[in-house]
Amino acid sequence: MSVSRRSLLAAGGALGAVAATGASPAAAAPGHGRVRTGFERLAADGYALLAGERVGIVTNPTGVTPDARHVVDVMHADERVDLVAVFGPEHGFRGTAQAGGSEGRYDDPATGLPVYDTYLRSGQPLADVFTASGVDTVVFDIQDAGARFYTYIWTLYDCMAAAALAGKRFVVLDRPNPVTGRAALGPVLDRAFATFVGREPIAQAHGMTVAELAGLFDGEFLDGRVGVETVRMAGWRRSDFFDATGLPWVPPSPNMPTADTALVYSGTCLFEGTNLSEGRGTTRPFELLGAEGIDRRWAEAANALGLPGVRFREAYFAPTFSKFQGKTVGGVQLHVHDRASFDPVRTGIGLLVTARSSWSGFAWRADRWIDKLTGSTRVRTLIDAGADLDEVVGAWQTDLAAFRAVRKGYLLYR
Repeated sequence: MSVSRRSLLAAGGALGAVAATGASPAAAAPGHGRVRTGFERLAADGYALLAGERVGIVTNPTGVTPDARHVVDVMHADERVDLVAVFGPEHGFRGTAQAGGSEGRYDDPATGLPVYDTYLRSGQPLADVFTASGVDTVVFDIQDAGARFYTYIWTLYDCMAAAALAGKRFVVLDRPNPVTGRAALGPVLDRAFATFVGREPIAQAHGMTVAELAGLFDGEFLDGRVGVETVRMAGWRRSDFFDATGLPWVPPSPNMPTADTALVYSGTCLFEGTNLSEGRGTTRPFELLGAEGIDRRWAEAANALGLPGVRFREAYFAPTFSKFQGKTVGGVQLHVHDRASFDPVRTGIGLLVTARSSWSGFAWRADRWIDKLTGSTRVRTLIDAGADLDEVVGAWQTDLAAFRAVRKGYLLYR
């Protein structure tokens, strides 16, 4: 009797779906069962939501099952769903490209499925990609990092808008916000500074899941044209950090190796807008920051701020790529000791203020990238004017309160 690879994989997919209904004791946080992702719930329902549809999926290496199989492999092998295309974001479907890159158009060797490149495409050109792929429904399943400038949420936004233009159905499979969904933090984008690291006015740390963001995008910015459908998680609470979910962490991009990286990223990514290294080219990106000529005075100044939940260690490192490649630089390493009280955005601003005051070589990038990251000129101009931490943070509170009020109407979990 001959057995096809597809049949064998389908059997594995069924077993995976059964296994997904429970969690091993090692995988679950104490007193809290494992989170079931949107994909798990979709699969457990026999893909009924996608019945009779030609399906394309926007995903990357983070689109995995609890046993670390990729959802594309699982769906391709399951005759209950007609998966016909894959759409890759920045870094690519298989995640091989560095920041600012993608993998282009190719056929996936494992499944034979056509992989289309969405990176830097939006509007009608992206709608044309969806049309050319022949799909009826576009599904989105990517792990976010919780920061406005992490580009996958704007891939979501662009794909939603393009799906509406192309007359395609759009479904979002939810995954956890790895740094909790407790609160929105930081400055809100001014639309005059809209780019691919921020299309619309949301907070720098939005405190939402991708399904919640999809609802907000459709309702507030896309005039309900998408009619987005979402498959919620089961078992996720807004207070959950990623390690409470029992799910495997897959780096969503090459410089987001751990959930600890995501914890600090919404604050320390601001150093991309300066002449300091943000730790790219080290094993602790966004936790190590520095430049040639910085010494212990920066760590001392940062610790003197008394920021809750974090301490700063004087550190020296030599990046293997990016800024200061192959050179030894001085700076700080962040050590978060109390996640519940840690505020990554306030911490990032405090580090900018103290870096500028303790190191004479401090400078913003000439292209004013800091304004794109923070969403306006306000943070840069206040720091240049000598404002202290409280003055800078206080400047965005009115806008943040307005965003929090809007955000509240789109939250799906308690």
